[in-house]
Amino acid sequence: MNVTERQFALDLDAQDPLARYRELFINDDPDICYLDGNSLGRLPKKTISVVNEFLTKEWGPKIVNGWADWIDEAETTGDLIGRAALGASAGQVLACDTTSVNFYQLVGAALAARPGRKTIITDKGNFPTDRYILQGLAKQHGLILIEIDNEMGSDSTHERITPEILEPYMSDDVAFASFEVIQYRSGARNEIQAITDLARKFGALTVWDASHAVGAINLNLDKYGADLVVGCTYKYGNSGPGSPAWLYVSHRMQRELQVPIQGWFAQRDQFAMGEFFEKNDGMRGFQIASPSIVGLRCVNTAFEMIAEAGIDAIEEKCAQGTEMMIGLYEAWLKDLGFTLNTPALPKERGGHISLAHPEAKRIAIGLRQLKKVIPDYREPNSIRVAISPLPTSYVEIWDGFARLRDLTASREYEQISTKDIKVT
Repeated sequence: MNVTERQFALDLDAQDPLARYRELFINDDPDICYLDGNSLGRLPKKTISVVNEFLTKEWGPKIVNGWADWIDEAETTGDLIGRAALGASAGQVLACDTTSVNFYQLVGAALAARPGRKTIITDKGNFPTDRYILQGLAKQHGLILIEIDNEMGSDSTHERITPEILEPYMSDDVAFASFEVIQYRSGARNEIQAITDLARKFGALTVWDASHAVGAINLNLDKYGADLVVGCTYKYGNSGPGSPAWLYVSHRMQRELQVPIQGWFAQRDQFAMGEFFEKNDGMRGFQIASPSIVGLRCVNTAFEMIAEAGIDAIEEKCAQGTEMMIGLYEAWLKDLGFTLNTPALPKERGGHISLAHPEAKRIAIGLRQLKKVIPDYREPNSIRVAISPLPTSYVEIWDGFARLRDLTASREYEQISTKDIKVT
């Protein structure tokens, strides 16, 4: 059956082993095609009761005595994230703080672990916060920051970083290299193992940001020999806006690293209130302070669902969903001025694709305002559309693309103003 027939998507839904999870999420308007789970996941229904029970049965009656139960939750929730989505054994993941704080902690630790080295490497396609933090680190410490220019829209790369692209920049002066697992704009997937192995040949560390990957693909961090990784929980993780992030530090690195922010949760004997900092040797040594227990309960609910569904089945649905998107792009959008900015091979992408168009911003806003389709827009010219495997159906994707085709062909988007639009 042809991908342009709606029955094609209905048949995929009928065969989808993950289809039952869709009903476990809040969906107040079934006519909305929500294709922005790569930015913010839908709300699991169970989260509402879990949070309410925490407020009424734990915080309310227990007050401060509750900390006897809550004190280790950053670690236990981290272990859940690790086994559900990261391919990480216990004792290597913490759920706490924000992705940016965790990233600052780990790049600072990586730099200190390679004294005398003055070069750090990233790419111009990396997420802005990561680049800004690295720019600030370079300025503060007088470092050389290399930003690889891997052009968006290139048929050969789509912003992917490969060992062949990275190697000319490597030297014995490189302290660490830092990239996204999935490029936020293009959706291209970088090779954790190959790049980590290359950096290790030069004695350098790697720091990965998996925010656009976690909950969409199996990261296999232990298998691939990753050093240091950070990520969020509110995209494919469905844990809520601003939910606690996570950081992964491999067992072999934990004693070696010293983070720049030395918080009391990382102290070896936390309640001794000692005069000097003595770092805990395990993952607790990377925790700054009290985690958000409410936030962690949201993470627990969502990642228990991911663990039950199975990350391999989730990745398979991402591959099938993005394959369908690309088929619809070829059939409907290519002749309307769109360009695909995502690799065609499933192993080279994650859960979202990027569609470039000269009028991408107005089209993206028009989809929201006129067609009940929610994607997002990223500068300079890209509409990102995603399949979030647990709450998203195949027919939701099909309908969204049909409305995108119709909006663009009719040029209805020309009535849209981008003035005063704060969030895209």
